[in-house]
This record gives sequence, C-alpha cells and structure tokens, in this order.
Amino acid sequence: MKKTILTLPAIMLAAVSAISTVPASAAQTLRFAHVYETTEPYHAQALWAAEEIKKRTDSRFQVEVFPASSLGKENDINQGLSLGTVDIIYTGNLFAGKSYGPLSIAGAPYMFRDLAHWKAYAKSDLFEELAGGYKKETGHQIVATTYYGSRHATSNKALNTPADMKGLKIRVPNAPLYMMFPKAVDANPTPLAFAEVYLALQQGVVDAQENPLPTIKAKKFYEVQKFINLTGHIRDSLLTIVGGPLWNKLSDADKKVFSDVLTEAAAKASAAIEDSENNLASWFEDQGVTVNRVDVTDFRNATMKLHNGPDATWDMATYNKLQAIK
Repeated sequence: MKKTILTLPAIMLAAVSAISTVPASAAQTLRFAHVYETTEPYHAQALWAAEEIKKRTDSRFQVEVFPASSLGKENDINQGLSLGTVDIIYTGNLFAGKSYGPLSIAGAPYMFRDLAHWKAYAKSDLFEELAGGYKKETGHQIVATTYYGSRHATSNKALNTPADMKGLKIRVPNAPLYMMFPKAVDANPTPLAFAEVYLALQQGVVDAQENPLPTIKAKKFYEVQKFINLTGHIRDSLLTIVGGPLWNKLSDADKKVFSDVLTEAAAKASAAIEDSENNLASWFEDQGVTVNRVDVTDFRNATMKLHNGPDATWDMATYNKLQAIK
C-alpha cells in the first residue's frame, strides 16, 4: 500500500483550503417584539430598522420583527428583555415604569400641555436622566421614543363632562397609571390585554376604551363604538428599548448603528402618527361615527389633582422639571 507523505508546505496548503471551505459565521438573529398591528407605522418602521441594521452591520445581525402580541403581551415582552427571549421592544412608558417609577410620568394623564410640550420633553435632559435611571435599575438601554398619539375615550354615548363618565366601565391597559384618568372622573377602569379589547367592546364586557385615533382605526374599535370623544387625556409615547443582554455585547460602533437606526425609525413613525391624527377625525365621520369635540377643562382639572397623589411614582422635583420644560 502506497503511503502519501505531505510536506509541511503541503500540510499548510491543505489547512488553508479546509478553512476556506468553512462558511462565514452566521448572522446573529435578534427578536424585535411589539403588540401593535402590522398596518401601523410602528411596525413599518420596525421592519425598516431591521433591514437597515442588517445593511449597516454587513449582515452580522438579522432582526426578526414579531408584531401584534405574537411574542406576548406588554408585560411579557418587558420581562423578556431580562430573560433574553426578546432583544428589542416597543413599549409604553407605564409598562417600562413598572421597573423604574419616575419614567411613568411621561404616560400620566394631562401631564403634557400639548404636543409641543411632549416634543420638548423627548429632547430634554430630563428624558435622558429618566432613561439613565431606568438603565441603572434594569440594565436595558432606551434608545428612542416615538409619539403614539393623544389618547381619546370611545363609547356608545357622548362624554362631555366628568359626570358622563361616572360608573362607565372603561378598558385601560394593565398598568396602574392608566387608571388615574378614569378614577378622577369616577369611571370604572377595567384592565384588559390589548388583543382582547375589540371582542370585549363587541360583547359589552366593557362600555368604553381609550386610545389614539390611529390605533382606534387600526384595531377597528370604531366598528363597535358610536362615539369618539376627543378627551386627549394622555399625550402618549412608546419607548424603543434594547435589552441589556444584547446591548452589553455590542461594540461601540454597533451600539451607534442600533441607536442611530432606531432613533430614525422613531422619528419617521412619530411624523406618520402626527400626520394621521390631523386627518382621521373626518375619516371617522365618513364611517358614520360621531366625533365629539370635547371641552376638556373639567376633565383636566379633575385629573391634575391626582398628579402628585398616592398613585404618583415620581417625586415633586421630577414633576416640576417636566412642567418647566418649554
């Protein structure tokens, strides 16, 4: 039997050849989860961000987007950040605020004077300070905030004064501060998961719900409610959060890519929501829904009395900083 003897150069050549046939490392697959419909700007921009992150990192990261509560409800995906079962999420301030209370101030009713006030807050030192406090508490990185819209109450009757809401069974998200406005007007706040709201309204399990106009359209709540009452009680926003287990492994260059892309996505989604809000009232009226333009003075006054009451998860200094923002 003839033996093949390889010289050292031949052995090295064979090794190099073997290495060259090994495929490059596969992209790291990441999960981006949220509870919103595929028709909403948040989802469209999440898809854009996924492609952009892939492009800007030379395909080292593959981001898969999971909409419409497909990876769980708000509380589930927030917990998933720590468990490492999700890597990036959109979530409301009041859900993130369960981990760091002061952050919830941005989701409290009648906390912002108007949209300009919210925009100034989103670019403020206070926002950075609160995001830093959240990171210290959880290890997760808030990279952007997106305008979610002004939340309005829908119902099967006109809601013109706080008295009209007395005893009204109104669905709210399952976070304590969403109950502040209903409590202030003697309504009956009823926490329900987002995915359950349409059926609950249709079957009369609850009498009313509250959400921004784009969400009311996307979730088709107008099909099972006769009135959209423009209470504008919360200037709401979503946080884009990257989980600590991922963030801590990223290089500084990759952190910049993720931050830049997700911030740009947030800005584009915010602009789409603002534009949508400006046009939707007439669209709803075309569908036969009554859009009730409410004088919110009494609603606001009743609610502001609770801003620094027992349900507040922020201190007076934080409250004063927010109100001082111009």
